Amino acid sequence: MENVKQILQGVELDTRTVALLTGAACGVGALVVLVQKVHSHQEMKEKIQRARNRRADSLQRAEQAVLQYKKSFPVTDSALILTLSLSELTKKLQEGSLSPEDVLYTYMEKTLNVNKDLNCCTGILLESFDQLKTVSTNKEGLLYGVPVSIKENFAYKNHDSSCGVVINLEQPAQQDSVLVEVLKRQGAIPFVKTNLPQALLNYDCSNPIYGQTVNPHNLQKTSGGSSGGEGALIGGGGSVLGLGSDIGGSIRIPASFCGICGLKPTAGRLSLQGLIPIYRGQKSVLSSPGPMARDVDSLALCMQALLCDHMFSLDPTVPPLPFNMQIYQSTKPLRIGYLESDGYSHTSPSMARGIREVKALLEQAGHTLVPYAPLKISYALHELLIKGLLADEATTLLQKLEGSPLDPCLKAQVLPYYLPTWLKKTLSFLLKPLSPRASAILSALSGVGSVPGLWKQHAAVEDYIQETIAAWRRCNIDVLLCPVIGPAYNFLFCGKLSTALPQTMLYNLLTFPAGVVPVSTVTAEDEEELRHYKGFFQDYWDKLFKQAVSGGEGLPVAVQCVALPWQDELCLRFMKEVEQLVKQSRK
Repeated sequence: MENVKQILQGVELDTRTVALLTGAACGVGALVVLVQKVHSHQEMKEKIQRARNRRADSLQRAEQAVLQYKKSFPVTDSALILTLSLSELTKKLQEGSLSPEDVLYTYMEKTLNVNKDLNCCTGILLESFDQLKTVSTNKEGLLYGVPVSIKENFAYKNHDSSCGVVINLEQPAQQDSVLVEVLKRQGAIPFVKTNLPQALLNYDCSNPIYGQTVNPHNLQKTSGGSSGGEGALIGGGGSVLGLGSDIGGSIRIPASFCGICGLKPTAGRLSLQGLIPIYRGQKSVLSSPGPMARDVDSLALCMQALLCDHMFSLDPTVPPLPFNMQIYQSTKPLRIGYLESDGYSHTSPSMARGIREVKALLEQAGHTLVPYAPLKISYALHELLIKGLLADEATTLLQKLEGSPLDPCLKAQVLPYYLPTWLKKTLSFLLKPLSPRASAILSALSGVGSVPGLWKQHAAVEDYIQETIAAWRRCNIDVLLCPVIGPAYNFLFCGKLSTALPQTMLYNLLTFPAGVVPVSTVTAEDEEELRHYKGFFQDYWDKLFKQAVSGGEGLPVAVQCVALPWQDELCLRFMKEVEQLVKQSRK
């Protein structure tokens, strides 16, 4: 009996020891996790600081180079250079009445000044000064001596393409993207990289590394996104030509907000090699790189320069279709579909007025205008666009955000992505009678569920494209005139208003070329009409939109021009027509 007692006491002692040891181990484990988190947080802050230091250093060195040049060449007529259109600039460079040095240093100085107000640059490409020494060998290039700005996600050798996320910092590109190579071959000088929103999939322009880019027409408004740095820099006069990218309106929205022209070409018309996406493999909604500039002729010249044998040989996956100047210069009357609103997205009074005024001008000029309604907008947004972009329930996107502080412009948009599937589906079911749009969006955020589900989704996208082309054929239209998101939003609204996106993102889904042209500005009457804005659903998002665009008097008003796939030149020709008619009407 005594032996049993001793054994039990021993067991009790061992149990206590084990408990103590386990508790100590758990404490140590928790401490290790805490130390790792603190270390990781510290590392992230240091990475961001190093990126900011690199930017500050490049800006400072560029400023010194500009001052040095101005001392040596004080007679440069900078004011004249900045007023020239791209066509006029290239002509003067080709004939030798302007030197590439004068032009680059003039635009460099202007960019540095614009950036102080707008925070639109992520870094100066100091290699541009070295490129001046060799640019004379490309005198035959269509863009000889032209300084070009590029969005931060275009690969440029030895520079980051962070897409605004910390995880991508300090991974400099090994070589230039194909389009940067082609620009250089055509004699252009890429000289600055421009800001974008965290993780690209947002139409604001702010990230935790480089901060918020603001609008050149009103510093209390956003420049739009995701090519918002480009929109702000060109709209502010710091660049004559830029390259952006567009997966949901990312060229067209900043063009609309900043009062410039922008083209999203047919998906696949320009090379995507070296254009860094936030994640790869998503095939439902395709991204397109494209030009941004002050006028349509500049977009056309850029497309002509990029669609060359050099690009076709560097990237054989691009169809070798050179720019068709005959179509761009055609004067044949067009049959134009038009809409003021798609019945789902938000159209502000100023943007609807823009459509009406342009429609009247086009009819006076001898074109035929016919009403057109896009097909099944609610279905396209929820079942095709959101489900396609976030087919994996945003898992890959959220992985890319790990290790980054979440930017305020993105918070409202991504917080629902973190919800578990069962909760998204439950909330979707409960919200259906109260808020049909919220219910449909939450359901779409649940992804496609499986590989067969993804194939089914891809097939549905193909069907939708064919149905839309058939609808165009029935209306017998050449092109489409439709609204674009705008005018420029107040800060922190873009991430909350995904319901506005069908106006632009629909044409990424369809792969149709689409461009934006500024046509007017917001008037006091537009602002008065906005006070009575109700929207189609009179729900949370309609109220939010009214707040987003309020206080917009004087801001740019734009329209969107769309054509069928591979008809990029016709799209540009239509944009040019709108631009010219608006100019004539102002005179």
